[in-house]
Amino acid sequence: MTGQRRVIARVLSDADDHPDVEDVHQRATKIDPRISLATVYRTLRLFEKSELLERHDFGDGRSRYERRPTEHHDHLIDMETSAVIEFNSDEIEELQAKVAERLGYELIGHRLELYGLPIDKAKRSSGDS
Repeated sequence: MTGQRRVIARVLSDADDHPDVEDVHQRATKIDPRISLATVYRTLRLFEKSELLERHDFGDGRSRYERRPTEHHDHLIDMETSAVIEFNSDEIEELQAKVAERLGYELIGHRLELYGLPIDKAKRSSGDS
């Protein structure tokens, strides 16, 4: 692993959010200004192919990345701020397994993304007071 890839790996390891390529590049160049955007793209693809990273598309036109999780979780995306909130729900997990079974399948995996607005913002936009 090259020094620049190590810097990118460190940036991703330190991330407590789901950065896109530009975020990773900006953070990496603070450590090593010689890291190009092309190097970040290539490294992210390599880490994704090696199953070190997961790539997500949360509907904002940008691929976002996170370290391959050790435990399953789902995402709630705040459509106002683009914040990504990770959560676990036993109820959702059980319901999904029941739906798959009812349809004649054993569930072996899934990806759940919820999109929302803060409740006070959603009420204002729908005309409720």
